[in-house]
Parts: sequence; structure tokens; C-alpha cells
Amino acid sequence: MGALSHLRVLDLSRVLAGPWSGQILADLGAEVIKVERPGNGDDTRAWGPPFLKDAYGENTSEAAYYLSANRNKESVTIDFTRPEGQKLVRDLAAKSDILIENFKVGGLAAYGLDYESLKEINPELIYCSITGFGQTGPYATRAGYDFMIQGLGGLMSLTGRAEDDDGAGPVKVGVALTDILTGLYSTVAILAALSHRDHDGGGQHIDMALLDVQVACLANQAMNYLTTGVSPKRLGNAHPNIVPYQDFPTADGDFILTVGNDGQFRKFAEVAGQPQWAADPRFATNKLRVANRAQLIPLIRQATVFKTTAEWVMQLERVGVPCGPINDLAQVFADPQVKARGLEMALPHALAGMVPQVASPIRLSKTPVEYRSAPPLLGEHTVQVLQGVLGLGPANVAALREAGVI
Repeated sequence: MGALSHLRVLDLSRVLAGPWSGQILADLGAEVIKVERPGNGDDTRAWGPPFLKDAYGENTSEAAYYLSANRNKESVTIDFTRPEGQKLVRDLAAKSDILIENFKVGGLAAYGLDYESLKEINPELIYCSITGFGQTGPYATRAGYDFMIQGLGGLMSLTGRAEDDDGAGPVKVGVALTDILTGLYSTVAILAALSHRDHDGGGQHIDMALLDVQVACLANQAMNYLTTGVSPKRLGNAHPNIVPYQDFPTADGDFILTVGNDGQFRKFAEVAGQPQWAADPRFATNKLRVANRAQLIPLIRQATVFKTTAEWVMQLERVGVPCGPINDLAQVFADPQVKARGLEMALPHALAGMVPQVASPIRLSKTPVEYRSAPPLLGEHTVQVLQGVLGLGPANVAALREAGVI
């Protein structure tokens, strides 16, 4: 039994931040009922190519994007713009522990599905709202997407080549990182609310905002600004507080060198055949190396091109200097450590036979993550949930389907 197998989650969210949180809870054993629009479903079902291929190599209806965030869920299609659909969602909420939604502020109130309405029928409900800007403030009613939040929240001011380099300019992170981080923070908040409910009783409303999460995750760069009043600049792959801590060219590509202290720098200098660097008054300490970055980095670049990436990694790992290659995804999933940790797996799928998945990184010794089912087809579990959870009879379900409510 999973750690959360005693819980039921009603997932009204779509795209990534909310579904990511729902998938984490589902992996940990919770029953997660994903409510989708009849006919269309989660927006990401259509966000392709690429789409999952069937046994004949033809595209199925399932986009890879959707498949990344909806494992272990049950899909139920309900049109809750209609009174009959609103009643179904309210009845499900009455029997749920957690509700996740990412509609615009006030968007669900018109249907009687906002927190204030649902807590009247289920005061134990933990209701997590995820929006771009939160439930309050001058931007609260605006729509918010990961890309724009990366810009507005400062991340893109820190990401990209340095201003004096060719190709300088703001660059977004290559995955929707703000959405992912918001999903993670939402999961933490939900678990905290569950703990409070278990000890003191009563549910509560969780107000999560992509902008809040993005600003919070500026971490040391935010503190660099707050302690100095100076906005950090883009440094490409370099680190603002540690040198050398970036990519360097090799004889056959590039590698990453992450020297975290003066002892590691001394060992690196020895392997590089330049032991004098460690005693150089410009480079002897990290503080000096940061101050004299412009002088040190070109010297290192001149040295690293004489060995292959594999040679650097082998020789530096031998003396305890952290470093590594820059892999594409084919190399990532072929990496022996990634294979040993089982990060690529597959689940049976109705349209494709099997669907590849990236495993959860959570490792629990007593209540391990469960992989019960592939991301569901649209409405795959509608009848099962309405009959099993709400106790509706076949005739009732047939009437709802005939009316287009489900």
C-alpha cells in the first residue's frame, strides 16, 4: 500500500503544474480522479507532435506532453458548465480529501465549485488553487503561463549568454520549470495541510501562484540582489559566486567543471598540469577567483582542449573533483547510473501496448512509489467512478451520457 493510499484526490487541473502535483500524489498511492471536459479533455492531450505511436507506427490520440504528467489517474469526463455536471463534481468533492484546480481566480465560483461553496459540504476538504499570480494582488485576474512567468519573475534575466558574448540575450529554461516547481510546492503544501487536518481537524484553502514560486526559487541570486541592491547579470553557464563552475571545451566536445572549494581547485590545477594556479595570488581562494574570473577562465579553456571529455571525467573523478559530460537525452537514458536507478520504465497502454514513462525520483523504504496504470484515455473511467464512488446505477449513467453531461 502506498503512503497515501487512504486518500482520494479530485484533480480539476490541466496542463502541467496541477497535473504534476496530482501525479506525485497518485504515485504515492492516492486515488486521483481527473475531471476533464467531454470531447476535448486536458489541453495537453493535443499538444503534439510527438504523439504516442501504436503497434503499427501510427499516431494515437495521446500527446507525449500529456503522458508526462497523468500516470496513475482515473479520467472522468464531466461538463460542469451544466447543473447536472456541477452536482456530479460536488458529490465527488464531498467524498474526496483533496481538490486541485488551476482555473482563473473566481472561475469556479460561477459553478458553485469554489472553496467557500465546497467546504460547506465537506469541511475536511483540502482545496489547492494554482494560478499565475495568486488569489490577491493587482495581477490576480491575469492568466499566467510558465514562459511569461520565467520572464516576469526574473529567471530569464539570469539565464543566457553573458551580455558581452555573441548571442547574448534572455533565454528560458528548456522545460517548463516554473510549472514543475509550482507542482512540487503545491504537493508540499497539500501534505502540510493533511498533517494539520490529522492533528487539529478541518480542511483549508491553499493559494499557490507561479510568480510566488518563481521568485522564491531565485534562491541565492535573489539574496545576491537583496544584500547588495545590484541585479545579477547573465553569466552563461558560469556561477555568480563560485569559480571555476561552468562548461569548458575538450578535445572532442565540452564538459562541466564544478569546483566547490580551494582544495578541489588545487587538485584540478594539478591534473591540468598547472599546479602554480593554486598558489597564484589571483586564484588562491574562491574569493580571488571570482574577482579575477576574466583572467582565469581563458587559461583553463586553453588547458582543457588537450584532453577528451572522458579523460577529464576519469582523471578528475579519481581525485575527487566534481565534473561531468553534457549529455543529450539519448545519452541520459543510456547512462549506466540512470539505468541502474530504473528511471526509464513502461506501463501497459490500451492504444499502444506499452507507454514509456520517466520513473518517480522518490524512494521510500517502507511505502515505495506505485505504478498502477498508464495515463488514462479521455473518459476511460467515467462509468467506473460514477458507479463505484457515487453509487449511480447504469440507467442514471446512461441518461447523463445521452444528455451530454458526461
